[in-house]
Amino acid sequence: MPLAYPPLLYLLARMIWVGFRGAGEGLRPSAPTAWLAIGGAFLLGFRIALNIVDSGVIDVGYAGVIGADHITHGHTVWGLHAFPSDNPFGDTYGPFNYYAYIPFELVLPWHGTWDNLPAAHAAAIFFDLATVAGLFMLGRQLAGNRLGVILGFAWAAYPFTDYALQSNSNDTLIAALLVWALVVFSSPIKRGVLLALATLTKFAPLALAPLFGTGQRGLLDRAEPAAFPLPRLRALTYFSVALIGGVALMLALPAIDPGLATFYDRTVKSQINRDSPFSIWGQDHSLEWLQTLVKAFALGLAVLVAFVPRRRSVPQIAALSAAVLIAVQLTAEHWFYLYIPWFFGLAITGLVGHQPRVLPAKCSTSRSA
Repeated sequence: MPLAYPPLLYLLARMIWVGFRGAGEGLRPSAPTAWLAIGGAFLLGFRIALNIVDSGVIDVGYAGVIGADHITHGHTVWGLHAFPSDNPFGDTYGPFNYYAYIPFELVLPWHGTWDNLPAAHAAAIFFDLATVAGLFMLGRQLAGNRLGVILGFAWAAYPFTDYALQSNSNDTLIAALLVWALVVFSSPIKRGVLLALATLTKFAPLALAPLFGTGQRGLLDRAEPAAFPLPRLRALTYFSVALIGGVALMLALPAIDPGLATFYDRTVKSQINRDSPFSIWGQDHSLEWLQTLVKAFALGLAVLVAFVPRRRSVPQIAALSAAVLIAVQLTAEHWFYLYIPWFFGLAITGLVGHQPRVLPAKCSTSRSA
C-alpha cells in the first residue's frame, strides 16, 4: 500500500505543472489513426468478452444492483439493516449511484443473492463504453478525430481501467460523468448538472466545484474578452443553480426516506470515520498530523484553481481537475487502485495540450480568395 503514494505524488506534481504551465507534453503516437482505431476496437472487444466470460462482481457493483432493486420496489436504500448481511455497508454511496443501475437491473433483475449479477456486468460495460465515447468526443472537439481515437485507445489500453471493468465496480461511472462534463464544458448548466451527479455518486468530485464554477477564466482575470461572450457572473450563477439544483434533486429520495440525518450517517460520516489498512493513514495512526497537512493542501489546491491560471484551456482544466482529485485521494483513509480511473481520463486529456484544428490547405486558400 505505501508504494502507491510515490506515483500518485508524481502524477499530482505533473498535473499541477501541466495545468499551470498551459501545455501538455504530447500524446502523439506515430501509428496511423486507422491502426489505433482498429487496435482500440479490438481491445474494447477483448475487455468486454473477458468481462462476460470470466469476471466477478465485487461488493461495490453488488451494492449498486441492490440499491437499484430497492428503489424500484419502494424499499429504503439507506439504513442499518437496509442491505443484506453479505453486503451490510452497500448503502455508503450517493443516490445517483443506485439510479444509474436501475435500467440494467430492470432488464436483468436481481434474484436476491450474490450470484453472477448480470446487471452489474452490463452497467460496468456501459460505464466503460460511455467513458470511451466521451474521450473520443472530447478529443474530436480539441483537435479532430485523430486525437479522439488516441484518447479512446489510451483508455482501452490502460490496465487500471480494465481492472475496474473486470471488478464490475462503479468507479468508471465517475470517470464517464467527469469526461462528459469536459465535453459540454462550454455550457455552465450542463457541466453543473454532471458535476452534481458525480458528487451524489461518490462525493469526492465536489472538490471540483470551484474550478468548474469559474470555467476557463480564473477569478483574478478582470478583463471581458470577446473570446468569452458569457459574462463571468452570469456563467457562475448558471453553474451554481445547476449544481445546487442537481444535488437537491438527488437528495429528494433520501430526504423522504430515511431522512437526511440517517443518509449522512450511512454515507459521508461512515466514510470519514472508516478505519482501513488500505492507506498509510490507516496503517500508522501516528501520521495523523501529516494527513491533516495533506487535507489542508487538497483544500487549498481546490480553492486556488478557482483564481489561477487567469485563462485556461480545456486541457489545462482537465489537468487541474486530475490534480485536485489526486490530492483528495491522497487524504483518503481507504484508497484503492480502482479509484485511478476517476482521474485517468482527465490526466491524459491534460497531456495533449492545446492542439487547435488545422484546416486543409485548399480550404484556407478558398477562404483567402
